[in-house]
Amino acid sequence: MIDFTPLVRPWFMQRVKASREWTADGGIERAQRRQLAMLLHDGARCRQGEELDFKTLSSCRDTVEAFRHTVPVSRYEDVRDRVMRMVGGEPDVLWPGRCLRFAQSSGTSGDKSKYIPVTTASLRQNHYLGGRDTVAHYLAMCPDSRLFSGKGFILGGSFANELADLPRGVRVGDLSANLIEAINPLANLMRVPDKATALMAHWDEKLPALVAAASRENVTNISGVPSWFMTVLRKILEHTGATNIHDVWPGLEVFFHGGISFEPYRSQYATLTDPRRMHYLETYNASEGFFAVQDSKDNNAGMLLLLDAGIFFEFVPLAVAEREDMAEAAAAALPAWAVEAGQIYALVISSCNGLMRYWLGDTVEIVSTSPRLRIRIAGRTRCFINAFGEELMVHNADAALARACEATGASVENYTAAPIYADGGHHGCHQWLIEWSTPPACGNEAFADILDTELQRENSDYQAKRADSIFLDRLCITDAAPGQFDRWLAATGKLGGQRKVPRLSNDRRVIEAVMKAE
Repeated sequence: MIDFTPLVRPWFMQRVKASREWTADGGIERAQRRQLAMLLHDGARCRQGEELDFKTLSSCRDTVEAFRHTVPVSRYEDVRDRVMRMVGGEPDVLWPGRCLRFAQSSGTSGDKSKYIPVTTASLRQNHYLGGRDTVAHYLAMCPDSRLFSGKGFILGGSFANELADLPRGVRVGDLSANLIEAINPLANLMRVPDKATALMAHWDEKLPALVAAASRENVTNISGVPSWFMTVLRKILEHTGATNIHDVWPGLEVFFHGGISFEPYRSQYATLTDPRRMHYLETYNASEGFFAVQDSKDNNAGMLLLLDAGIFFEFVPLAVAEREDMAEAAAAALPAWAVEAGQIYALVISSCNGLMRYWLGDTVEIVSTSPRLRIRIAGRTRCFINAFGEELMVHNADAALARACEATGASVENYTAAPIYADGGHHGCHQWLIEWSTPPACGNEAFADILDTELQRENSDYQAKRADSIFLDRLCITDAAPGQFDRWLAATGKLGGQRKVPRLSNDRRVIEAVMKAE
């Protein structure tokens, strides 16, 4: 196949050049103020914009301050009724016009699922622009890339949903399904599988179809969630009889990954690929928006926040975020140019999908503010363990687990952890339910010692609570049966290429449910 990379590289490099403007003095603030001005101008033509008087806010001397004092911070529960009116076909509710696409994702305490508007504006100004930025920064890092000499293998979801009687033309499903269906048809010439296969709903039927389709193509790049793509790659090796994925795809050079931390899977990918020929690039692309992309070969440098992609970002300090008081969060939220490196914040977004000052539920750590604003995903505001004052976050757990696996030669397919509370004279501890790809040769008890030590190195609060086991005993490990997490996901209707297992929980509901899965 002809290598089109030199032909398209200049178009992608325009985005790299645009991001360099943010490194100038005041560049972050200028870029973000422009985004808010655009959101208020365009959003004024819908009911939400009329009720909150976006037109007047646009004319204020300090639009950001006026916006913060006028618009409340909202959870999904606060906008659910309006979103469902949009799903029902009503126009001009949260954003001008009629929205025909909705991304289904895991629900809140009140619902099994939530439905995020995917407007034409958010497709063009955010999701697809974020995809372009991903490729642009990769090409900037790898000037010898031949990315467009073959096809991209994108592991996506489907339009399966439980809503009945949808209006004509309205589509509800995984974000990836919406992106695949709405993409420019020319892009389908450079991707695999075909649209019909990519959008298949049933994973047990879809997986063999994906394997058959991808095995015969010249794949240069893959995109998806690390845990699910690991399953696909193993099936392709089994199908072809190869021992290394580069024997199947000699031109494979990069994995664009996101959704969950890559660290627990890095060693497994190294065994399936030729590490000398592979690159890995992290993205932060949620149902609500495409937020950030890795722009450095340094995996510890974080991801570049996309400041001109249709989203105005605000950051709520973690101490305030943990209380989940929306009025308090609204008052404490900081704009992107006021955050501090090393601190953890909850994200609040205002987007061209109509979600204004929306409580995302994600927490991020600010890796750096100069010359570029880079972040690292810390976890969810409700995805942590703080049962004993240890404040263990997902990024702590992922990093410690990766080091423990590296030290013992173990590898993990899936895991979740939760507290065990004090009982009968014993202190509390953390229980880790782990499905192994390769169990530790040293045994679970020795592995637990190493993991516990790594968690103490990673998190000072955990270390303090573990001191002399006065407050918290050493963690314990429970083996999950092969496929147990998949069976749990299937039972909840969430089995598929875009679905994820909660890593940490502050109660035992998730871990108990997974252990009971049959």
